[in-house]
Amino acid sequence: MPKYMLIMRTTDDAVENFGLPDFTAVIEAMGRYNESMIKAGVMVGGDGLAPEPGLVVDFDQTPPVVSDGPYGETKELFNGFWLLDVPTIEEAAEWAKRAPLAAGSKLEIRRVTDESDFPDANEWIEKEKEWRASEQPS
Repeated sequence: MPKYMLIMRTTDDAVENFGLPDFTAVIEAMGRYNESMIKAGVMVGGDGLAPEPGLVVDFDQTPPVVSDGPYGETKELFNGFWLLDVPTIEEAAEWAKRAPLAAGSKLEIRRVTDESDFPDANEWIEKEKEWRASEQPS
């Protein structure tokens, strides 16, 4: 079954609309949302990202340049993600619409590539299959 990533993007408007909510209420709303997806058997994983800035590795030069991140202007900030195992992008969109996010927030939905997206009989694809199989609990 295909996997889809819901990529949470926060804008300045979302931060303003969200205000200073009760953190316990935010955790409860997200917990309920996650629980609904877990109980439905569609949530494979997901995490939020810490609010402090990270780093950006820019490949426009050789060697790549590492700088403070995420970017110079943060009109949209990648804030976290959910990974869903659902049959269609439309079903992923239905789950995305239920997320407890404020106006100004966006969820981008992207299909995660799998073996079928790459050429057959490729040494590296075969190695990745082996790596993934070895990661599975026995």
